[in-house]
Amino acid sequence: MPWSTAAAFFRGATPEQAHAVNDLGSQHLASAARAASVKRFLFTSTGLVYGSNGGLLALEDDPCAPTTAYPLSKLAAERFLLAVEGLDVRVLGLPFVYGDGDPHIEEAIPMMRAFSPTQRMSIAHHADVAQAVARLLDVPSPAHRIYNVVDDDAPDLATLFASVGAPAPDGSDAERARAFDALLDGRRIREDLGFKPKFPRLADAIAAGA
Repeated sequence: MPWSTAAAFFRGATPEQAHAVNDLGSQHLASAARAASVKRFLFTSTGLVYGSNGGLLALEDDPCAPTTAYPLSKLAAERFLLAVEGLDVRVLGLPFVYGDGDPHIEEAIPMMRAFSPTQRMSIAHHADVAQAVARLLDVPSPAHRIYNVVDDDAPDLATLFASVGAPAPDGSDAERARAFDALLDGRRIREDLGFKPKFPRLADAIAAGA
């Protein structure tokens, strides 16, 4: 069962690189899976595919209108994969992922330094992403093909920055921040697959040293 986590995002990837890795890379992997007679394929996408919606909770069936290269390339890959005949494609929409020594928060701070300190962001701990992947891979026939995975709490950016000892963002470029303002609705995976986060809130992971 192939599992595509193709991603080019924070580390200076150009739009062309994002397309080559996230979209074309996933297409090539799907073609290889079909050639090997693999039947089940899981693709980890991003909640950023929904685009700006004013901070509302984004449902899996909501329209998608991303404006930046990374989610555009992920959405293109989703649409290609879901149209492949003879391949059981399942998609996880991930929020901002953190935990287990991953420097993701520190690496994202320069990009988000001009965002509003009160803007909230959906997050998920690595352990909860792994749980979601296992649940979606193992279920014989899920009721849906796309599932958002998210922890219970969406902290504001001031709280997220403070978790790694950084000062709050300064709010000087709220317009750029709009591309990241959608929050994820995670009810579907909980109701269908019994998902329950191990670390429901950022504070829980901090308290556990995770």
